[in-house]
Amino acid sequence: MTLADPPTQRLSVRLRTGTRTEHDEAQGSGFLDRLAAGSLPRAAYADLAAQHWHIYETLEQAATAMAGDPVAGAFVFPELTRLPALTDDLAELARVGGDAPRSVALPATREYCARLRKVAFDKPWGFVAHHYTRYLGDLSGGQYLGPAIAKAYGLNGAGHRFFVFEGVSPPEFRSRYRELLDAAAFSPEEERLLLAEVSEAYRLNIAVLAELKERWA
Repeated sequence: MTLADPPTQRLSVRLRTGTRTEHDEAQGSGFLDRLAAGSLPRAAYADLAAQHWHIYETLEQAATAMAGDPVAGAFVFPELTRLPALTDDLAELARVGGDAPRSVALPATREYCARLRKVAFDKPWGFVAHHYTRYLGDLSGGQYLGPAIAKAYGLNGAGHRFFVFEGVSPPEFRSRYRELLDAAAFSPEEERLLLAEVSEAYRLNIAVLAELKERWA
């Protein structure tokens, strides 16, 4: 597909419309809403950050592996890297409250990371599917969630750097990212696999949130 295709045929549009149900289910997990409202202990937020640490460690290792790929390499943006911010957040949360060591990965998180290792290190469609799902989410709903969590738990910068993308305009970046998707040289079969993998990425994310919700019920 190219930018010359009708809008409804563009990959970015088919990704958005084809996974709307999964996206809404992830947003409606309840766990994130309770964090935003401050109705869970701060350790629950630290637990979320710990799960993110494992996920982004694996995803960003995949980005290093795929940086030279002629298709996937176009989606590797150093300015999106989240692992250093998560490391700082966890250190700050541990310093002020002894919350959630990053070594604790939930079973759902381990499954998520295993899937990333299976498809994101050598398959362009697999890498882009997971990269799109995580980072476009961070640059969309995460821009509401971050300030809400900061306010709820009294975090003034340190402790929620994961949500802060220095020097990045989320609306402009999302537009640029969708143009890259529409211009990417995926075959029809690779596009089919990518669409299916985005649904799988949402499923894995929903499973992590469900396990967190159960833990902090």
